[in-house]
Amino acid sequence: MSSNRVFPRAVFSAFIFFFAATVDVHAQRLPGGVHPEHYSLTLTPDLNAATFTGEETIDVVLDAPSKTITLNAIEIKFLSVKAGSQTAEVSEDKEKEQATFTFPEALPAGKTTLRISYTGILNDKLRGFYLSKTRARNYAVTQFEPTDARRAYPSFDEPALKATYDVSLIVDVADTAISNTQIVSDTPGPIAGKHTLKFATTPKMSTYLVAFLVGDFKCTSGKADGVPIRACSTPDKVAMTKFAVESAEYILSYYNKYFGIKYPMPKLDMVALPDFEAGAMENFGCITYRETDLLVDAKSSSIPAKKRVAVVVAHEMAHQWFGDMVTMQWWDNLWLNEGFASWMETKPIAKWKPEWNFQQDDAQELDATLNLDSQKTTRTIRAKAETPDEINEMFDGIAYGKAGAVLGMVENYLGEETFRQGVHNYLAAHLYANATAEDFWNAQTANSHQPVDKIMQSFVTQPGVPLLTLSQQNAGEAPLTQSRFFLSGAADSSQSWTLPVCVKSDGKPVCQLITPSDNALKIPAGADFFYANGAGKGYYRTAYTPSQLEAITAKAETALTPPERIGLLGDRWALVRSGQGTVGDYLNLVLALKTDPNGLVMETALDKVRYIDTRIATDQDRPQFAAVLRREFSPVYTALGQPQRGESYDRQQLRAELMGILGAAKDPAVLAQAKMLANQAYAGGKKERGLDPILTDEAIAVTAKNGDAALYEKVMAASKDPSDPGLQSDALRTLAMFPEPTLVNRTMDYAVSGQVRNQDSWIPMVILLSGRDTREQTWSYIQQNWDKVHAQFTTNSGSRVVGAAGSFCSVEKRAEVANFFATHKVDAAERTLAKALDSINDCVHLREQQEPTLREWLAGKAK
Repeated sequence: MSSNRVFPRAVFSAFIFFFAATVDVHAQRLPGGVHPEHYSLTLTPDLNAATFTGEETIDVVLDAPSKTITLNAIEIKFLSVKAGSQTAEVSEDKEKEQATFTFPEALPAGKTTLRISYTGILNDKLRGFYLSKTRARNYAVTQFEPTDARRAYPSFDEPALKATYDVSLIVDVADTAISNTQIVSDTPGPIAGKHTLKFATTPKMSTYLVAFLVGDFKCTSGKADGVPIRACSTPDKVAMTKFAVESAEYILSYYNKYFGIKYPMPKLDMVALPDFEAGAMENFGCITYRETDLLVDAKSSSIPAKKRVAVVVAHEMAHQWFGDMVTMQWWDNLWLNEGFASWMETKPIAKWKPEWNFQQDDAQELDATLNLDSQKTTRTIRAKAETPDEINEMFDGIAYGKAGAVLGMVENYLGEETFRQGVHNYLAAHLYANATAEDFWNAQTANSHQPVDKIMQSFVTQPGVPLLTLSQQNAGEAPLTQSRFFLSGAADSSQSWTLPVCVKSDGKPVCQLITPSDNALKIPAGADFFYANGAGKGYYRTAYTPSQLEAITAKAETALTPPERIGLLGDRWALVRSGQGTVGDYLNLVLALKTDPNGLVMETALDKVRYIDTRIATDQDRPQFAAVLRREFSPVYTALGQPQRGESYDRQQLRAELMGILGAAKDPAVLAQAKMLANQAYAGGKKERGLDPILTDEAIAVTAKNGDAALYEKVMAASKDPSDPGLQSDALRTLAMFPEPTLVNRTMDYAVSGQVRNQDSWIPMVILLSGRDTREQTWSYIQQNWDKVHAQFTTNSGSRVVGAAGSFCSVEKRAEVANFFATHKVDAAERTLAKALDSINDCVHLREQQEPTLREWLAGKAK
């Protein structure tokens, strides 16, 4: 499942993380003793009544004679349950989401077939078998991961209980259906006005990977390595599916070669759904997507929009091997699915589109993940998960970002080909079966003859981020100590790791293994400088001596790659936040890199500058801070000149980034240019992307932040136009950038009005809560209109709003946030609330510590 990863220019909040709560209920595992082998499902949905009927047979094997069989079911009404000539009584445990079938006589050990008739509801909660709606009609679609297959068909809904499937759907004669495999028959009836679509038998797979979608979908077709590929959507958007097909064609061929195992399904369908909570879902052979993650205008859309689609497609296609073909044994090892897909997702696209700079994206993602994992509230990569709530909790930045980053670090240490061969061996050993973390790292250890098991065990079973603290080098060594790094302050010296450290000086990085007993880092004798995270793949922070840092900074633009410079900036800022550096030191580093030609390096640097402006600077500091930014960056922006056709992506990013920071600093020339570009973009009523769509988007954002009411009306109209999901989503985010109080109220009223899809209604709330000038008013609105706000929450969106409340920076607000959510519970948000309160505490501490140093730095700049 995609984590809604968002690329630079589309980032809208640092506080958007997907966390869920752990609640104190009894474990909800099935009792065991029964093993499904095959399901036959015939489903008849009624899209107008929002119901469906199901006829199901399950071929099972019993370990021993038994009068009872327990499986998973919720929101299911059983009509009859039979085995042979016996009819079962059904008892339901709604808390455990289980149903128990009790037969008059014991069923014999061995094979038995259950025959079940039932009805269910097409819910509006974006999970199970549910309704997705457009202005024209209803669709019936599915989302089963992690524990919602049980809402669509009674099942042994645990990942290790794999089986094969025969699926049939009885649908309106004008509709079609899409499922995991291809259609093998299409026959009229058995109900007037209906036809029955039967699909080929699937391979063995887990319950959560089954999919069936009903409606009038239209598709664009392609093919790669003999496999038919389709990208499908509602009929009005099919023209926007071509880029996804083109991406999938390249990716499938790349993966076939990389894994050394051919794509296993007879076809690959990718389907954009109007209502869909996650980014995408890797159903075997039938991947489903949020519209913004699959649909894009191949000709006019910006590179970031295309990057997002290509990467989400690559992430979900990687799951066809990691997750679908080889599935984790249980949800505690979810990282074997999501970490692998996150690590893999940029590989094929970076090969296909090298000019899109994916190595820098990966470096930014690593920096964000290190910060996430450096908070007091975090978890181990492998963690206990028994109940649905605990399982949902696993889908977070640790399973995706940290696990993927650790895999990238190990790959960098072993070498790409050695690591690839280990991946192949792991997959080949567990085809159509289940695996554990040990299975993976043992395969890599056996193949590489390196202690991969010790490295990965050290990161998978321990929480947090290593901090490597270096002392002054001498005779080819730099003394080193390990500790656990916290953004909030003092490190914990009781933790240590086994990890590869790659040292770079004047040549290529040279990697060495550091164990808990090692106390020195080998460095090239006589080198002018050394950088202890060559290639920028290490999952750790590094603290240098002042002289070491000075030498690195002097060589940063000439000797470090863009990913390494991103890592350097991330380390220095993290150390500022922990009290091991000053804001002034960090700003001096930013100014030393102000002419850096790389857009993502500049974005990384300036993101922290924005943090300083919004979270540390007082109202008295801000005008002087803005003056310094104008003085330092205005000449750099001017030197870039006007956009030209055929410019590199780097240059487009750089220009937009500088416009953003100068717009925030109220540079008059930039504000005027931004307003002109924004007006041009909406001159025809509908947003046009212009010569440089990245700069156009930034110009609109800058103008919005300066409160142009006429622009607000145009953006509001665009947010209601569903013809281009990407532009509609951009408009919804832009509405939340207008700080004028009456417009803030209008945006919040709109978000809770029911006019915005509930999968998206949290987006403006989060942006407004995260804004310095809008968070107080938004927070008051949320408290005063809680019933309306809460009504919009889906399974996970409420936790995002709770997380955004962590943008406050005062003791009073911390108490207010804690007290409010103590009495206004949000599902799947306990951990998120703890992290939000940590963020407020950290900000209070950081402001107290660093605001005086900022003022001192500003005074120095005024001289």
